[in-house]
Order: sequence, then structure tokens, then C-alpha cells
Amino acid sequence: MITLQIGDPTPDFTLKDKDSKIHKLKEMQAEYFVIYFYPKDDTPGCTIEAKSFTEALDKFKELNTMIIGISGGDESTKKQFCTKYDLKVLLLSDPDFVVAKQYSSYGEKEAMGQTTEGIFRTTFVLDADKNILMIYEKVKPETHVQEVLDFIRRQKEPQNVQADDTEYDDSQFDEEQW
Repeated sequence: MITLQIGDPTPDFTLKDKDSKIHKLKEMQAEYFVIYFYPKDDTPGCTIEAKSFTEALDKFKELNTMIIGISGGDESTKKQFCTKYDLKVLLLSDPDFVVAKQYSSYGEKEAMGQTTEGIFRTTFVLDADKNILMIYEKVKPETHVQEVLDFIRRQKEPQNVQADDTEYDDSQFDEEQW
């Protein structure tokens, strides 16, 4: 279903937060970005996910990672959601689902035996240049935040470096030769 792929640059967006402040992706600065799409403010799974990201926010900040949650609704639903659960993550309003569609995170889905249209629970991890490092589809809110945190920690580890514990015997070298 996702048309964006790992390595692709992400579409830019301009959306409002709970206080009607405008946020433009291209102007945001971080080493990593987590953009997570969630179906609706103040629903059970979305609440679990938003609270989990809020609880882990300091850990993400230590990794120079910005968390951005996007769903439908407007600034007032975001404000109510953030106030009710003391959410600290940046939640942005995509009332016409334009951004969700650009990220292939909106479409037909089945819920409780009925087919409806809505936002898919999808997460994108981006690098500083806003290229996609990882895409998570159909995430489980209870375990997803730790999964993303672990992924970003692995990105920060030196790649393919193996320790070499070999001890060298340099007695074979004649210092006068050097």
C-alpha cells in the first residue's frame, strides 16, 4: 500500500498544531524525525501511542530526534487531546488528509467489519535530510515506541565496526630501520 520507500525523500508539509502555530517540515532541524500517522485524537490506540511517545520524549531528545504525530481533526481536537492526557509530543492537524494521502497513509480500511476511509497507523523514520530510513505499517501502539527508539539507537551505532583484540608483537621490528 505504501508508495514511498526507504531512501525516498519525503513530501514537505505545512500543518498547524493545537495552538494554531504553523509547522513546516522543511524548516525543522533534527538528526532524526519520527512522523507517525494515527487515525483519530482521543481514541484508545491513538491515546496509548501518544502517551507512549510523550513518556519516551526525553530519550528521543537525547538522540536528537523530533517526534511528529499527524491525524485529521483540527487544532481544537488536538488541544483537547493534549490537555486531557498531558501530551508533550507535537501533534499536527491534517483536516483534509492531504498530507496523509501524500504519505500513502490514508485510504480504505476495515474496522469492526465495515470498510471505511481513514488514516492508517503508519510511522516514518527520517534522517536529517528528511529521507526515509524506515517505514512501519500497521503498528501496535503498545510496543511501537520502543521499537522506533531501538531503531534510532541502532542508527547511531558505528556501522560494521568490529573490535580487533589482536595483540601485536612489535619485537620483530628493528627500531633503527625506522
